[in-house]
Amino acid sequence: MTLGLPRRSLLAAGLGTGLGTGLGGALWPAAASALPARALQFPRDFGSHPGLRTEWWYITGHAVAGEREFGFQVTFFRSRVDATQAMQSRFAAKQLLFAHAAVTDVQGRKLWHDQRIAREGFGIASASEADTAVTLRDWSLRRQDGVYAAAVPAGDFTLQLQFSPTQPVLLQGRQGLSRKGPQPQQASYYYSLPQLAARGSIFLKGQRFAVEGRAWLDHEWSEELLDAQAVGWDWIGMNLFDGSALTAFRLRNKAGGTLWDGGSFRAARGDPYIFSPGETTFSPQRHWTSPASRASYPVEWMIRTPADFYTVKAVLDDQELDSRSSTGAIYWEGLSDLYDSNGKKAGRGYLEMTGYANPLRL
Repeated sequence: MTLGLPRRSLLAAGLGTGLGTGLGGALWPAAASALPARALQFPRDFGSHPGLRTEWWYITGHAVAGEREFGFQVTFFRSRVDATQAMQSRFAAKQLLFAHAAVTDVQGRKLWHDQRIAREGFGIASASEADTAVTLRDWSLRRQDGVYAAAVPAGDFTLQLQFSPTQPVLLQGRQGLSRKGPQPQQASYYYSLPQLAARGSIFLKGQRFAVEGRAWLDHEWSEELLDAQAVGWDWIGMNLFDGSALTAFRLRNKAGGTLWDGGSFRAARGDPYIFSPGETTFSPQRHWTSPASRASYPVEWMIRTPADFYTVKAVLDDQELDSRSSTGAIYWEGLSDLYDSNGKKAGRGYLEMTGYANPLRL
């Protein structure tokens, strides 16, 4: 749902694409130092880290209202504008905030999505450093008393959802420092909160649905851009029905091969197993071509991980999002089912694929 890393969401690489030569023609620095290993501290690290270039909070999930099923996605991005950091004017755009939101109506076979963008300040957009409290105009994501609340009034839909943790924080990578490429500086601080209990309301064209379900939160922040050879990525975040949590991702090179891969698996009760590079493979099984962008996306995958061989199938093929008016990217992100090596449906979560409509240009 992230300028260097799958996010949720590594999507901010698309954000870098849109802004790299914007805002007065400023260019991002060509290199960055490797992030130091450090112990993440909570609740501080639930909040914003404006000293690093890019950051996102990403929530995906599925919910039901009677016989109706929905997928949902809410992502807030923060991007530091390097060229303005030394400016003294309060009008200088030092931090930009973006947001994406989407609802997959399974029975209606339709994806609804919307987006926002604004510079931080003037009461329009803000991201607290003390805890999760991100606001972008009338959209917000806040954490209070351990519970997250998302308020997203969009064009044709509205999300009013609460997310309660049922498991402890999952530190991705090496105790929260997650490599995302062959160079050591290609890394992020990254944690997840899988198996969130979700409840609240989804409104479609004014019709309210009281929903309950499961969700997944990723929070990631970094200084480095993607490796120059990377053109996109594939990522899954899956809540298994037995309480386990599965993350898997790969960065693709120009030939469509894997430049870097990783992920994690944590049982309902136990420590996570962090995947080493080379332990995860993505094999496309079925493609869908977007009538809008003409991009061809693998909407069914076979994914080998140290935990099991899994099959991932999109619940709805057409879950492509056009965010060119905010982060500058066209990407596919949607509700998907997870099947184990015996063919049994084992979980549900989100699949994200970027760089298929156009390679990332950093």
